[in-house]
Amino acid sequence: MKPMSLLIDMLIILEVTIKYIEAGKHNKKQKERNVTTQVSVYEIKLFLSNILERRNSINVINEKENLLEKKENQHNLGIKEIQNKDLWKREKNHLGKQAKKNTIDEGDQLFKMGLKILHQSKSQKQKAEAYLLFAKAADMGNLKAMEKMADALLFGSFGTQNVTAAIQLYESLAKEGSYKAQNALGFLSSYGIGMEYNQAKALIYYTFGSAGGSMMSQMILGYRYLSGINVLQNCEVALNHYKKVADYIADKLEKSEGIPVEKVRLTERPENLSSNSEILDWDIYQYYKFLAERGDVQIQVSLGQLHLIGRKGLDQDYFKALYYFLKAAKAGSANAMAFIGKMYLEGNAAAPQNNATAFKYFSMAASKGNAIGLHGLGLLYFHGKGVPVNYAEALKYFQKAAEKGWPNAQFQLGFMYYSGSGVWKDYKLAFKYFYLASQSGQPLAIYYLAKMYATGTGVLRSCRTAVELYKGVCELGHWAEKFLTAYFAYKDGDIDSSLVQYALLAEMGYEVAQSNSAFILESKKAKILEKEKMYPMALLLWNRAAIQGNAFARVKLGDYHYYGYGTKKDYQTAATHYSIAADKHRSAQAMFNLAYMYEHGLGITKNIHLARRLYDLAARTSPDAHIPVFFALVKLETVHLLRDILFCNFTMRWKWMNLGHTLGPHWDLFVIGLIVAVLIFLLRNHYG
Repeated sequence: MKPMSLLIDMLIILEVTIKYIEAGKHNKKQKERNVTTQVSVYEIKLFLSNILERRNSINVINEKENLLEKKENQHNLGIKEIQNKDLWKREKNHLGKQAKKNTIDEGDQLFKMGLKILHQSKSQKQKAEAYLLFAKAADMGNLKAMEKMADALLFGSFGTQNVTAAIQLYESLAKEGSYKAQNALGFLSSYGIGMEYNQAKALIYYTFGSAGGSMMSQMILGYRYLSGINVLQNCEVALNHYKKVADYIADKLEKSEGIPVEKVRLTERPENLSSNSEILDWDIYQYYKFLAERGDVQIQVSLGQLHLIGRKGLDQDYFKALYYFLKAAKAGSANAMAFIGKMYLEGNAAAPQNNATAFKYFSMAASKGNAIGLHGLGLLYFHGKGVPVNYAEALKYFQKAAEKGWPNAQFQLGFMYYSGSGVWKDYKLAFKYFYLASQSGQPLAIYYLAKMYATGTGVLRSCRTAVELYKGVCELGHWAEKFLTAYFAYKDGDIDSSLVQYALLAEMGYEVAQSNSAFILESKKAKILEKEKMYPMALLLWNRAAIQGNAFARVKLGDYHYYGYGTKKDYQTAATHYSIAADKHRSAQAMFNLAYMYEHGLGITKNIHLARRLYDLAARTSPDAHIPVFFALVKLETVHLLRDILFCNFTMRWKWMNLGHTLGPHWDLFVIGLIVAVLIFLLRNHYG
């Protein structure tokens, strides 16, 4: 590295370190300032009760004023008096309108201030400040602030969850045309949370919400028409709804890369959620920081990436991201150089937009053959940022990066051939590159593939494929952030808050949220639904998750029908679900359960040979199944041998003997216990 380049890098590192220290001091001062302006949940609740009371009072006052006006109109006291009254009314109306305008303006300002604080908040105290401002703005009649307060009450975002108060606010807002309130009321009606369970009413609310512009309502209706939930299944209608949401998401993705949200499955680690790989444990994060400071370049780049986009439960922090990238770049990391170039290209608080600096770092990374750096140079030439627009150069760099497997470069190549930017339009090549990028989950590539399938451009039109692809894009919306808040609420023991958030996401068609909601309902720890409703609702959600390919959910459906949870006992249906899970998903649990049913002839024809085969298959499929399969086979063979002896040699004499009558309905468990006891006895004698 040249001395001048080294000096510049050192100055940048110094500048970032100073900014980092200043940011820390600013946060400390802010905390000190917050001590003098502490906000209590009581104050917010007080404002909320004032809002509800005021809205009721306004309705009463309006009714009284209407009655007074009718009475005044009946008493005509002469032309002069009428003129004076009209003049007084005009002045009164003018002053009223002016006062109302001032209140609305002040409410808007308070709402914007609250929103800004909420987006920047990193502590509960700052969050409280934001909600106090929302409460004040809502008290002044600001509809957006009222929506925020209603959401906070429903999801327990701040303070105690209060579904009843949330519904009161939503109903009041819905009358004024709030599409967010319409969507929320549809969701609550769909689950019967705080309201009557009414799918027809839910559908009406969602329809009004989507007509008003609710992206959530559009997505819910798209999923309902795709799956035929309380509506006739209609792919074209589903396509129309999903396309509107996907267009909205794609527009945002073109401006900045989407932030992937960690979707923790509660079913996978119910005992130890803190060890879930989707969320970075605080102790592990501290260990990574220690390694990064000791000079571990790979960890430095990883921490930089996590802070750049806010992954694994960490806050998005551009200063920390740049700090770690610069340390790694100084050590020669091409990836770090490329990410620094990306930060300067997009611009943020730590790295203000600078095309020249971006070009410098992209070039440094590209010279080392780095795919991200090559893609970055391609972007600069494609958009003409700091250099003249040059499609030939852009194509060259994109091709080099695409050959190295970088999905963003593959997408850019696809887009060039799709739009004819600097090359002849070639939909086949466009499809090829979009498909390659989509295999790595590149969201815009998935969006354009959906567009091609929806219109039949370059491929045979397929409504179903287009809808499935659009659905994947829609699930990248900002509402997916609720996965994290729902997970942390569950982890903190706030089950009701977690359930409501997962249930809303489940309604929108997220398979992970459907299985998580069903899992919480099955535990019967939630209090916002009656206990008798929990199993039927869980069964419904397990079914929706199973249809979307969740093997665990499919086994659960078998269990529910086998034991009669939330439905009548139905061995035949249970066997059908276990068969699907065994054949389609290779589930060892399903194989074991199905083997047991074949062994005892439950819902299906008794078949000992098929039972043996399925037991063996379960053991080969999963190591965890070895021990239960061993005992099941020992029991099966022992009982089968006993029956052969009884029926072959003493058929008539022992005809009266029936193990079920003699040893009770759980005779098989008795036999297993006996076998275990014999094995323990033999092992003790052997080692004794």
